[in-house]
Amino acid sequence: MATAARKVALVAAVLSMAAAMATAQEASNVRATYHYYRPAENNWDLGAPAVSAYCATWDADKPLEWRQKYGWTAFCGPVGPTGQDACGRCLLITNTATGDQITARIVDQCANGGLDLDWDTVFSQIDTDGQGYQNGHLIVDYQFVDCGDN
Repeated sequence: MATAARKVALVAAVLSMAAAMATAQEASNVRATYHYYRPAENNWDLGAPAVSAYCATWDADKPLEWRQKYGWTAFCGPVGPTGQDACGRCLLITNTATGDQITARIVDQCANGGLDLDWDTVFSQIDTDGQGYQNGHLIVDYQFVDCGDN
């Protein structure tokens, strides 16, 4: 009887781990380019003509404090939600070359297969060795994290 209970517990543990891995939304060695959203110059307005972010449809009316809380990024990474489901979510982004990290909010979508980080608020903050600027991109790891908005 005890052996059967252990087997059931083991199967449950394995299934639980598999479910956790399936829902983990993170990716490694992703190409991250930069984009000039210039949020401060555009009054942190996602719908400003100079910004015209995809997520403005859903997030432009969010409080200024919400829009300013994190730097901005476009998302088209290999792992995670897409389109409207990605809007407003946060990523912990790590520059693989330096280990520098930053949290960024998804405000846009892109087509480069990775991330398109705002130059002012994200890219330049983790490109501490300048190699990303020289190469035109960084290689990053990212994981979806709680934005702490609630």
